[in-house]
Amino acid sequence: MLNLGLSVLPLARFQFAMTTIFHFFFVPMSIGLVLVVAIMETLYVIKKDPMYKTMTKFWGRIFLLSFAVGVVTGLIQEFQFGMNWSEYSRFMGDIFGAPLAIEALLAFFMESTFIGVWMFTWDKLKPAWHALMIWLVFLGSSISALWILAANSFMQHPVGYKINAATGHVQMTSFSALIKNQQLWYEFPHVIFGAFITGAFIVAGLSAIMLFRNKSPKFFRKSMRIGLIIGLFACVGSFLSGDMQTQYLIKEQPMKFAATEGIYKNTDNPAPWTVFQITNEKDHKEEFKIEVPYMLSVLSYHKLSGSVTGMDQTNKALHKKFGKNMNYNLPVNTLFFAFRIMSAGFGALAGLAILGLWFSRKKKDTILKQKWLTLLLGIATFGPFIINSCGWLVTELGRDPWVVYGLLPIAAAVSPSTSATSVLFTNIVYFLLFTTLGFFMIMYAKHFLFEGPEGLGDKTNYDFEDPFSKEAFEK
Repeated sequence: MLNLGLSVLPLARFQFAMTTIFHFFFVPMSIGLVLVVAIMETLYVIKKDPMYKTMTKFWGRIFLLSFAVGVVTGLIQEFQFGMNWSEYSRFMGDIFGAPLAIEALLAFFMESTFIGVWMFTWDKLKPAWHALMIWLVFLGSSISALWILAANSFMQHPVGYKINAATGHVQMTSFSALIKNQQLWYEFPHVIFGAFITGAFIVAGLSAIMLFRNKSPKFFRKSMRIGLIIGLFACVGSFLSGDMQTQYLIKEQPMKFAATEGIYKNTDNPAPWTVFQITNEKDHKEEFKIEVPYMLSVLSYHKLSGSVTGMDQTNKALHKKFGKNMNYNLPVNTLFFAFRIMSAGFGALAGLAILGLWFSRKKKDTILKQKWLTLLLGIATFGPFIINSCGWLVTELGRDPWVVYGLLPIAAAVSPSTSATSVLFTNIVYFLLFTTLGFFMIMYAKHFLFEGPEGLGDKTNYDFEDPFSKEAFEK
């Protein structure tokens, strides 16, 4: 067999990261977009304005596209689990079986069924009943995310299990404990608000691109405002849920928290917060940093006092608890900057939402003149994808060296029969497949966007608002 001097573990980890990140592009996208589409159709039912029906169909096409690509990437992710991580699958089979079966047989079945009903019953159901179909799709996609995160939360914080003495694998002792897992109820809201942000800013950003091009401004201004309102509320929800998750993290995974703050030694009391830092991971030293006094105590404990335990002391505690034959040190620079990009990204998106809503308000709508803002909002379309990926890196890399925290090391989870050559080959195949899927996704989305509402057969002129409307005289 061809020997390239590569080992299975790093290639398998790269493949897991690649497939998961690409799949996670589309999961929050589809959950967020279906919420926006459901709200638009509800506005149509309430206001009877046909523009909202056109909006629903227009943005619904992009939602359906994201859903289709998400299904394909999800299948690839399942395949790489079986191929590269069979020991993990054996170890976790009894725990993962129930939530993933419920996710597939109930949530995903519900989601896909009502998508079909929604797509083909525009002229067969009353508007209110038709809107109910898309809300059921939203409910199904949210429940699906809940069950997936229930499985992931066990990997972060195992509960309701015992070790089978005969097999050495985990065995579920309490299904209710899996559902009541505190990790799940801190993780789920943060992820779901991130999904809402993704869908909202895709609609707002793509609408801003069309406003920048001065195409159908009436249609895209309303679309943009709906996206920005949802996005702003979602940013606030993400901030609050993220803060609660951080409080939990300090207690349950102190090594992860210390790594995201770049702390090796225990901090002073009160603790300063590091805005920027270059870390020498080899020597466990901070080469350069910019600090804000008191701020880490405020962020960590919501008061002006309190010290934070550093990685060195936490490392000793982990060696004492789990043994000294493992390396508990984390990629500090990656986690430090990923956490800050995620946090700053939420703040930047919230700021753009406020500006977009201010300049597009009815009494003084000047959004078409703010080319700089529509350009920034267009660029912000890609922001949630970067933010979500950074959050995923913090969650998963911060668990090193465990695939199931405290129970199964990553190195012990790899398939024993898989060769480095086969993993390298599938890495290349998957990368090309993802590149192709991404290319066609962008091309079709661009095609739908540039067609505008006219592409749906809507003959209404959205290039100009009615000069005799009430809104026109209020400007």
